[in-house]
Amino acid sequence: MMVEAGYETVAREIIKCTRCPLHKSAIKRVIGKGSCHPKVFFIGEAPGDSENKTGIPFYGRAGKQLDKMIEYMGLSEEDWMVTNTVKCHPSGNRKPKINEIECCKPFLLSQIILLNPRIIILLGNTAERSFCPGRKLEWGVPVEHEGKTVLKLYHPAALIYTRSKIETQYAFIDRNRELWS
Repeated sequence: MMVEAGYETVAREIIKCTRCPLHKSAIKRVIGKGSCHPKVFFIGEAPGDSENKTGIPFYGRAGKQLDKMIEYMGLSEEDWMVTNTVKCHPSGNRKPKINEIECCKPFLLSQIILLNPRIIILLGNTAERSFCPGRKLEWGVPVEHEGKTVLKLYHPAALIYTRSKIETQYAFIDRNRELWS
């Protein structure tokens, strides 16, 4: 029903959502950032503290790392969109719980249907568990999942904390450029 109503309706529904306890500590809901017609749709884990204050996904240090990754991929502003598995910040920067992810999943799936990206890039294991439950993907290896090409890459925060993964991440990107070129 949300899909038929359009993207603005999905955004309004996210803003007023009270399906799980995360809404109680949310300052701002974090809907997404980027193009309305993306080739690439990035899915992260959850909004952090900076994102909770601004309502903008990947606004902090991980966002700067994502920006570098997007630049390395050769994507323009019109080519990508980013969101998270949940739209509210889990207090204490913890990972979202399965029930919280499930409460937000209709919003995520509506965004994907409405934006219709060519490829979905899952940033880390939480995004994988959310979008492909019960399925274990290999890092940097594209698969077909429910009619979409899906690629799992390291979350930008993982690149901050484990600098040695950056070179591997760029190798994954180099091997898969044809997916978004």
